[in-house]
Order: sequence, then structure tokens, then C-alpha cells
Amino acid sequence: MRRLLTLVMLFLFLSSLGYSQSKFVIQNKRQSSRVNFKLINNLIIIPVEINGVELSFLLDTGVSKPIIFNFLNISDTLKLIDSETIYLRGLGDGNSVKAIKSENNIFKIGDALKLNQDVYEIFDSNLNFAPRLGVPVHGIIGFDVFKDLVVEINYTGQYIRLISPSIYKYRKCKKCEILYLEFYNNKPYLNAAVSVNNKNIPIKLLIDSGGSDALWLFEDDSLGIELTHPFFEDFLGYGLGGSVYGKRSTIDALILKSFVIEDANVAYPENASIISAKINKDRNGTLAGNILKRFNIIVDYKNAKISLKKNSLFREKFSYNKSGIELAHDGVRLVKEYDNKVISNKFDVPQNEELNNSTRIVLDMKYKLTLKPAYSIVELRKDSPAYNAGLKINDVILSINGKAAHEYTLQQIIHMFYNEDGKHIKLVIDRGGRTLTFSFYLQSPLKIKT
Repeated sequence: MRRLLTLVMLFLFLSSLGYSQSKFVIQNKRQSSRVNFKLINNLIIIPVEINGVELSFLLDTGVSKPIIFNFLNISDTLKLIDSETIYLRGLGDGNSVKAIKSENNIFKIGDALKLNQDVYEIFDSNLNFAPRLGVPVHGIIGFDVFKDLVVEINYTGQYIRLISPSIYKYRKCKKCEILYLEFYNNKPYLNAAVSVNNKNIPIKLLIDSGGSDALWLFEDDSLGIELTHPFFEDFLGYGLGGSVYGKRSTIDALILKSFVIEDANVAYPENASIISAKINKDRNGTLAGNILKRFNIIVDYKNAKISLKKNSLFREKFSYNKSGIELAHDGVRLVKEYDNKVISNKFDVPQNEELNNSTRIVLDMKYKLTLKPAYSIVELRKDSPAYNAGLKINDVILSINGKAAHEYTLQQIIHMFYNEDGKHIKLVIDRGGRTLTFSFYLQSPLKIKT
């Protein structure tokens, strides 16, 4: 009888979850769940549990399918069941990327649970974000979360709040702006404007929390979207289709209703890199993390709107990497560290008694070898201060301005390269076993006209 009762209760439990198997549902009475995140290089990294294994995912409004990076050898641990092979196309000038679809996976983000989530495994190691961010990133998720839940993103508090749409109520907010969303291929777009040559140009932008830049614009002479400020050529990033290159500059202003963001960074990607992006012919560019982080945001796909409220980052000055160096975590290296130990003889010294000749203090200068993170140069902008000083790709940074590189996080080092013009940088590097020293001064790349 007890066994029958248990089976009946299990059936009722599964039946109650049956309606939720195709969407994320909050599994608590409050119908909301707070999830802390790491904000790294303007990107949101959240914990996601897949089939009982906790991983780190990039929360990306610009991705329509959840992706797992299978080159990290985690698919066996997750017990993914492959069902079919497909090819994904994204930004970049390369070919489509092979992906294997896996079905019926259990995803859990905070208290939000989905029982039959599809996920796509990709194998291209070039898409490994971890080395450039300095933290593990196992995958990307976006649309599946945003379509099922109202998502509050608090960039200053570094947390998201997932809320059931059925209980969410908007509060009156005089300092907020609500913009309406349009969707194309499960990706959100909003209408904005840019100021160019004292002229406001209406534009449609993809909202991409998975991009660390501020703003991308697609050049269009017929609309007046064109370079008017000093610029420099640069590597913009790596997409599903390969490397993306283009020009970086600034824009007079980006206008989001009453919010005006002046002198914002802007990138103009090469046409060859954005063929897939131009499938939506109405799209004029991308609104990314370095703009989004300046607001606390409420994303409501069900009602097709996004609410923006300025936060303490709103007036943060825009800047560019003034060294020309792009760094990445490149495994570990052995570092010799000294252990300064105080060793006395076997004779005890009575309390309150002075040391005499029978007691010796010995400083033992032994050392140990420990593994520390290694940071290497993976991109080097031509004609930049670091390039002109003689640095090269694959150089491993040993020290910066006299301090060992491993005593910094990757992000702390990168932050140094955004310092004010004229800041002196002294790097000691390892190049194929040789230790070399280089010095240069930071200089805004916008002063370099090409």
C-alpha cells in the first residue's frame, strides 16, 4: 500500500511539472530567484547547472540557441545525448561552425528549472572565451531564459533576478525609460538614434549583452552612418564565423529616448565579417555591454519591452586600450618563490630571559617552485606603442612596472592599458626562453590616423 502511495505521489509530482517541461519555471513560492554574476570585461558570467553539474555561462541576449564548448571535454560529465549535426553561422569571415544538438537536458539557473532543454555542442577551440576573460566559460545561453522569465539585470550589484511573468508588476519609475522590442530570429532589437555631424539618425540595434564593446554600427552612406572622427584599424573579436576586424572610433552621441550618451566608443566592422548580421536588412548595428552596463535593466520578452534606469556607471568615461596589446591566460608557468623561515636551536629560552650565545637565529633562504598563471600576447595592434617598442605576439609577460605579472589578475593588467596618455609601462617578458625588457608610453590610438 505504501509503495502504491509513493508511486501515486510521484505521478502527481511529475504531472504538476509536465506543463513546465518546455520552459523555465521558478521552483519556489516567491516565483523569483536572485542569481549573482561576475561582470568581466562588460560581460555577465552566471552559474548554470546542467544535468546536475554546475558550470559558468555567458548570459547573451544576442544568442538564440544555448551553446556548450565541447572542446573543454565536459560533454561526458554532463551525459549529453547527441541527436543530430547542424552548422551554425555567425559573425566573422570564416565558414560555418559544426555543432551537435543534444536534447532533453535539465537546466537550472538559481531556482529556475527547465527539464528538456536543447543544447548545441561546438568544437572550435577558437571560441574559447576563458583565456581572454581569465575565468572559465563553458557555454552561452540567452533566448531560452529571456523568453520564459522577466529578467532584471543589476549591473552595479552584479546580480540578476529571474521572475515569473505571471506575478511581475512594473513599478512607477520617473527616472526610467521603456523601449519596445522587436524580434528577428529570436533576437531582440530596439530603436535608437545616433548623432553624426549634428544630425540625429534613427537606427535599429541588436541588443547584445554578450558583446564587450559599446556600440557597433554598419556603415551606410545613404543613411549618413559614416566615419567622421579619427579612427584606427583593430581586431574587434571572434564570432562563430571567425575573426572580426574593423575600425574603432567615437560617435558624437547615442540617443535612447531621453538618455543621451556622449562621446561613446563605436566600432565599424568590415562588411565581410557581418554578412550573416545583414540578413536582417533593417539592422544598423549592435548595442553591447559597455553601454548596457551603464543601466540597471528589466528585460520583458513577453511584453516586448526593456526598461532602462541609469546607474553609477552611466558617466564612466569611454576609453580604448592604449598599449595595443591583447592578453590572454596561457596556462601556467613555474615561478621560484623564496621561503624565509626562522629556525632556532633546540635549546628553549626561558620567558623574560635575554638571548645568550647558546641560542642562534638562522635565516634559511630556501625556495620552492610553484605554478602561477601565465599571460601572453595574443593580438598586437600595428603601429601601437607596444608594437613600436618591439613586443611580439606570443611574448609571455613576466613583470609589469617591477611587479610580477602573476600577482595581478588578467583584468587588472588589461585595466592598466586603459590608463591616461603618457603613462609609462615597463614589461619584462619571456620570448622563447630569453628574458627581455621593453618600455613604452600609453597613447590614445585615436591620435593615430591611418
